Amino acid sequence: MGNLAEIVIPCLEAAAPRSLIEIGAFAGDVTKLLVEWARNGGARLWSIDPDPQEALVELAQASPQLELVRRTSLEALPDLPAAEAYVIDGDHNYYTVSEELRLIAERTGGSMPLLVCHDVGWPHARRDGYFAPDQIPEEHRHPSVEGGYLFPGFKGLRDGGLIYQWPAAEEGGARNGVLTAIEDFLAERDGLRFALVPAFFGLGVVWGRDAPYSDALEEILAPWDRNPLLERLEANRVLHLAAWQRGRTQAAWCQEQSARKDALLRKLLQSGTFAVAVALSRLRQRGEPAFSKEEIRGLLPENNRI
Repeated sequence: MGNLAEIVIPCLEAAAPRSLIEIGAFAGDVTKLLVEWARNGGARLWSIDPDPQEALVELAQASPQLELVRRTSLEALPDLPAAEAYVIDGDHNYYTVSEELRLIAERTGGSMPLLVCHDVGWPHARRDGYFAPDQIPEEHRHPSVEGGYLFPGFKGLRDGGLIYQWPAAEEGGARNGVLTAIEDFLAERDGLRFALVPAFFGLGVVWGRDAPYSDALEEILAPWDRNPLLERLEANRVLHLAAWQRGRTQAAWCQEQSARKDALLRKLLQSGTFAVAVALSRLRQRGEPAFSKEEIRGLLPENNRI
């Protein structure tokens, strides 16, 4: 989301919330930007992350504006004060995002706060991803694969592409993905505006049309909202990114197979059974064996240098 700071920060400045809750902070890369914004605007910031990295812990210790909440979002949100804005970038699946939105709406009452949501584009728009599948109720969890590879245009999984911790095995369908969760949330409520910026895995912004800052947000986001040029650029970016990663994965696999072959050949050369096999081959070939130690050594990389 840090790559979208030129859009996110102006939206926060336009809405000028006095309190903001960040869901999903990890190492605190985006949190640093939010702390700076909060410091300049006199706002209070809570960052929710059940497993914060040391950099985020140090940032919280050095920033009086920031309170680090080491719990899951669904555990923390009911106990935190209702905020005027939320940055949502936590567990990227339908159940978690739907519950986060429900809890936010309940805590804030009738007036919807500003919501800034990441990963509303490929691959998580229509495909769940889980950090810890066992924390999602089974009836709300899609079949998933640990360390699954995703590739643009493929609804299933591939043998290479972008790797994710626990992605759903299939893309699409009901109750699957971050964007699906947001759309279902919006379908049950009137008076909300949703803008989608199709860049860097997708940014979604939700706000009330009757909010005092509504016109300002419209002016900021309208040029980016579902911009067809950005959509093509993002599609091209993720395709090349996935293809590059797939190439690296295949190259690593080839290197591994080559190393295993070399290890097997070395083991073969050191085996007494190999000498017997050469002798038997010499008898069958009437003096000339079908293979020799010299030929096997010639296959090893140290003996094939140019």
